[in-house]
Amino acid sequence: MTQDFQILELGQPDLRRVANAVTDIDQPEFQQQIDALIDFVQQRGGMGIAATQVGLNQRFFIMSSHPNERYPYAPEMPPTCVINPQIIWHSPVMEKDWEGCLSVPGIRALVPRYKQIQVRYQLRDGTLIETVYEDFMARLFQHELDHLDGKVFVDRVESPMEMMTESSWRAHLFKSTMSSR
Repeated sequence: MTQDFQILELGQPDLRRVANAVTDIDQPEFQQQIDALIDFVQQRGGMGIAATQVGLNQRFFIMSSHPNERYPYAPEMPPTCVINPQIIWHSPVMEKDWEGCLSVPGIRALVPRYKQIQVRYQLRDGTLIETVYEDFMARLFQHELDHLDGKVFVDRVESPMEMMTESSWRAHLFKSTMSSR
């Protein structure tokens, strides 16, 4: 099923809505939404996308980590549907790193996130997963979970001085890369 999703952007009220739990994972319509959202995030080259970002009021998101120009250190992960996610433990250590978002185009910011998290969620076949993510994967999980709670990454920024445009960020990144050689 190919669906023409539209990304909700900052300022659209539905982006701030808290999503409802998924109650019937086996429903064919829900399974089709998962397939469509996986196709969509892959076409956009995203690391992940939450159902709420495309107007689906359900607690699930897709994690699809892969190295790319913006995140060359990202681990490889096949597209995975994360249903009714919870963080059940987190390390006391937080770390700031740069984030961007399809719903906040053109902006990057340093966002503090827990370095390590223990999570619980269901896969699309109903399997209950309990695992630990750290570093980039922990950041990705927390970013997408925020969307299900009506939050975006700029809500977590500690100072407006830690935000910049995408083009400034790219120039900053290039300059940092060149100076470390």
